[in-house]
Amino acid sequence: MKWDDYRQSDNLEDRRSGGGFAGMPGGRGGLGIGTMLVLGIVGYALGIDPRILIGGAEMLQGARPQQTQSRPAGPPADEMGRFVSAVLAQNEDVWEKVLPRDTGKQYQPPRLVLFRGVDRSGCGTAQAAMGPFYCPLDQRVYLDTSFFDEMRRRLGGGGDFAYAYVIGHEVGHHVQNLLGILPRVNQMRERASERDSNALSVRVELQADCFAGVWAYHMQQMNRVEPGDVDEAMRTAAAIGDDKLQRASQGQVVPDSFTHGSAEQRSRWFMTGMRSGTLKSCDTFSTRTL
Repeated sequence: MKWDDYRQSDNLEDRRSGGGFAGMPGGRGGLGIGTMLVLGIVGYALGIDPRILIGGAEMLQGARPQQTQSRPAGPPADEMGRFVSAVLAQNEDVWEKVLPRDTGKQYQPPRLVLFRGVDRSGCGTAQAAMGPFYCPLDQRVYLDTSFFDEMRRRLGGGGDFAYAYVIGHEVGHHVQNLLGILPRVNQMRERASERDSNALSVRVELQADCFAGVWAYHMQQMNRVEPGDVDEAMRTAAAIGDDKLQRASQGQVVPDSFTHGSAEQRSRWFMTGMRSGTLKSCDTFSTRTL
């Protein structure tokens, strides 16, 4: 993926206490990033808030999460920070054209927060083991880049285009928020059964995968996609499918508890967006078969 000659985004907040591509610095007796990720996957698969499991483990170890320190203003100096900033800028440039073209709405970019270990968000505590997420309450994407390293080593997905796909997915949630999709779905989930709520969540997540594919289509049109990039994204989409995560954490697959979609669904909806390059191809709420 070509990114190192791209502009840097003005919407990145670097809250890491240090540069580079390292994991969370462990406090005395603190949990390592590997342990936190495993607990996060287990909680994710079983429908338990990962913060509860992580917090309990920290109490048993006598550890307390460390708050990250803000860094001086300015673009990141390390390679991973610059990569994230460039990918964020690419998303801005794509959605500033695509959203008005397809919906008539103007694009208002989110801010992306780089943190390490533990941070605060408008939606509560951000922890590395929770993985990247979008908070609609403060319209920010939260990312601890150590997730990329763990994703590559433990889940079998990795590569710069794969990491860019993950960022594009979270920006896709921001697009959903701008279109009013997230607020409507959240209202529906409040009145739904657990099974139906999970099904709605799957449709939201697969649409965000498709939106990431729309971004990838336009990157390809700009000759930013290199041979092997799409394969990287497909391996990553498969690696974080609900069926694969559940099989790894509990030895069995329970489709009714899916919240993000299967490996096959995630890969297919990403490719749907990448083949079309338009939002209309990403209507996961009207189709019966996902």
